Amino acid sequence: MKTVREMVAEIQVEMRDTDVQPSRASELLAKATALMGNCNSEIRLAEFDYAKVLLGYLDGDEPANRARIRAEVSPEYQRKREARDTKELVTEMVRSLKYVIRSAEEEMRLSR
Repeated sequence: MKTVREMVAEIQVEMRDTDVQPSRASELLAKATALMGNCNSEIRLAEFDYAKVLLGYLDGDEPANRARIRAEVSPEYQRKREARDTKELVTEMVRSLKYVIRSAEEEMRLSR
């Protein structure tokens, strides 16, 4: 089974390497939009896990700024960043796909 990141990467490669036709853009848009929900769920879980790590460091004797730096080098922080970056990528792909579809619709309208 593919991960959300793998599915997003597949869409990204197709958009980058091919001339996506409007019908295919519509399919990819539906898939990307559906993946947005998965991204949001992952962000929620990752932020919760990161908050637990940060809280653990803040409960120690270190100053808050140093505790935050230690927490930001943890795998939990990396997961949180990756989830946010993936959502940002999906958001931009959705925008691009909508533009492709709108452009094709406008082209068809003008050619009549």
